[in-house]
Amino acid sequence: MRFFLFAVLTLVRLIGGQAHAAEPSHPFRDTLLLKDPKGAHVSEAYRYYTEPFGPAPDPEHAEAQWRAGRFRPGPWHKTLNLGLMHQRVWLRLPVRNTEARRLRYLWSIFNFADSAALYCRRAGETTFAHLGAASSWVPAAERQFPARSLSFPFELGAGESAVLLLRIDVHTGGVYLPTYIETAEHFLAWEMGFPFERHWVWLLGFYLSSALFNLVLFAFLRDRIHLWYVAYVVAVTLFLMMEDGLDAMLLPTWLYQLLWSVGQYNFMILAGAAGIRIMLLFLRLPQRRRLHQTGIWLAGAAVVLVAGYAALFPWAVRHSLPLVEALNWGRELLMVLVFGYGWVTLISAFLTRHRQRLAAYYALTYLFFFVGYGVFWLNHLGLSSFNPVYPNTLAWGLFAELLVLSALLTGRFRHTLRQNAQLRIRRLQQRNDEGARLIAAQDAEREQLARELHDALGPNLAALHMAWQSNAVRDALAAAPNAATIGLLTEEILGQLYGQVRQLSHALLPTAPGTNRLSTSLAALCDAFNLNGTPHVTTQFEGELDNLPSAVQSAAYRIVAELLNNAVRHAQAHHVQVQLRRRLAALELCVQDDGRGFGRGEDSPTTGIGLRGVRTRAAYLGGTVRIETPAVGTRVVVSLPC
Repeated sequence: MRFFLFAVLTLVRLIGGQAHAAEPSHPFRDTLLLKDPKGAHVSEAYRYYTEPFGPAPDPEHAEAQWRAGRFRPGPWHKTLNLGLMHQRVWLRLPVRNTEARRLRYLWSIFNFADSAALYCRRAGETTFAHLGAASSWVPAAERQFPARSLSFPFELGAGESAVLLLRIDVHTGGVYLPTYIETAEHFLAWEMGFPFERHWVWLLGFYLSSALFNLVLFAFLRDRIHLWYVAYVVAVTLFLMMEDGLDAMLLPTWLYQLLWSVGQYNFMILAGAAGIRIMLLFLRLPQRRRLHQTGIWLAGAAVVLVAGYAALFPWAVRHSLPLVEALNWGRELLMVLVFGYGWVTLISAFLTRHRQRLAAYYALTYLFFFVGYGVFWLNHLGLSSFNPVYPNTLAWGLFAELLVLSALLTGRFRHTLRQNAQLRIRRLQQRNDEGARLIAAQDAEREQLARELHDALGPNLAALHMAWQSNAVRDALAAAPNAATIGLLTEEILGQLYGQVRQLSHALLPTAPGTNRLSTSLAALCDAFNLNGTPHVTTQFEGELDNLPSAVQSAAYRIVAELLNNAVRHAQAHHVQVQLRRRLAALELCVQDDGRGFGRGEDSPTTGIGLRGVRTRAAYLGGTVRIETPAVGTRVVVSLPC
């Protein structure tokens, strides 16, 4: 591993040296002429020098290195970009105020620095004076000059000259330091309009709305890809805010310091881990494939490294600088693996016949971000200093990526809705089929029971009743006066029992669908109940009932029979009224009795077996059941769609 890191470091430095040599030279000034509002850029006159972090910073020692000729001009125009360097940086800059009045200037560093300090030696002085120190670890409001950048104020009188030394300590392994000197008035005017001129206002609004949109999609679909999308957007947005110092202006102290404890570039690794999960879910790679498992392990390794980095880095800065360097190089290596895995996965998916279209769609999304981040990462490594758009290529790459990815996820949302609708239809059909089989089984069981009652129990009761009425039985009862009363009572009970068996058999076994009409079947059923005298059943039919679908007619007959049976057995009613009304799109059944109503018996509205059967039949057809309790008795209203 050490050999590999050394080889990568050597290659980066070699390429970086070639890139530096290829950079067109610009004229250097001996002294930077400061103007109001803004003069030449500091890179036209500053020189830089690097030294190890170990020794305490000493401006006089740095000046001695200047006299020894060890300061060099910056390799890039407008930005000091030294790449992955783990050393302290000194910038030396001679300046002169060209205005005819005293001016206050700010030397600003627009990137994170663990600590920085400004020293000044004016004309006629022999040593450097310490003008101020600052650290990016504190938010903007708590800095020496409250701003998103580390800004160091100094004043020069009319025509006054001075030599400035700026010391910068950056331990995160990326010495990329945009720096400017300008008057305080011009700086404040620029800061006021910065979020608008650099497009951050609407870019952040787009990122936020995109994340909220996917939260809404997750609420509808419960698809985890939308949560990973939100995590991805949040991680990259935090990275971009930290890059331009917006976090120092917008976030509270505790959250700001927590983010920097995690590390700016670690948020890009977390974004890469979330991107892997998005890609795997979008491409629908089989979970048992080695490529899918590699992605899961790589995403997990990214999270573990970020956690370890956040835990070890603060201690390593104070006690083990080699460990700091190892952590930074490990981070860079993992970042390469994460983004390289993305292309390997896309190519593999594209070579799979059933996933070519998904891979092509996602490749466009991945390309936007990869190009933007590629330019940004080359700048981070010190191989280039190219920034063609504001605020940076990564921000616009993320914008284009989220735009395309939102469209893709919207299409996935619509596809998922169609799948869910089809699934609901299949489940509804399955429930309907199961309900139909259940009702058919119940009808078959009822028919068998009715035939047993009608063919076996009914004739036996009739024969017993006739035998009890024979002359032999009457003569025997007449010879025993004490048994005469019991005999008459037994004869009456046998008659009632025979009538109840006939009623029950007719209720259980209606006329077969298609051989008779609903109104005729219900009339015959009610006549059978009236044979016994109590209760008295009356009917009222309105509208065309006999041209209803057979399923509706069968359900209506069964429901009326069940409700009549309830009225006889449980309500002990004396009068029952059955009403059927044909509406425009429904058949309304109303069975009302004058019985005792519902109590805590076996057939209460919530526990009754008979009423559960009524509800089941009504629900099968999409109907409703309403139970009303008037002053006397019970009214049950059933509506069946036609």
